[in-house]
Amino acid sequence: MSRLKISKYERGEAVPSLDAAKKIASALGVTLDYLSGKTDTELDSATLGRIREISVMPEDDKKQVFLVLDALIRDYKARKTYAQ
Repeated sequence: MSRLKISKYERGEAVPSLDAAKKIASALGVTLDYLSGKTDTELDSATLGRIREISVMPEDDKKQVFLVLDALIRDYKARKTYAQ
């Protein structure tokens, strides 16, 4: 990708094609949703890889993973609240 194209994207003078946007997102290690401003949550490639692994698990295994995650998130929020 040329500097001229990137410069036009940055100035809003051009919009990248879907393929170009995918390449930019991949190079930056973010999702297309984050790149396009659809979300402000930046997920790194390691986190996305874990989510992909969970998404192909059988439903019973997914439920177990989510139960553990929910407990960890709940505990984190409680610690954060009590620390204030």
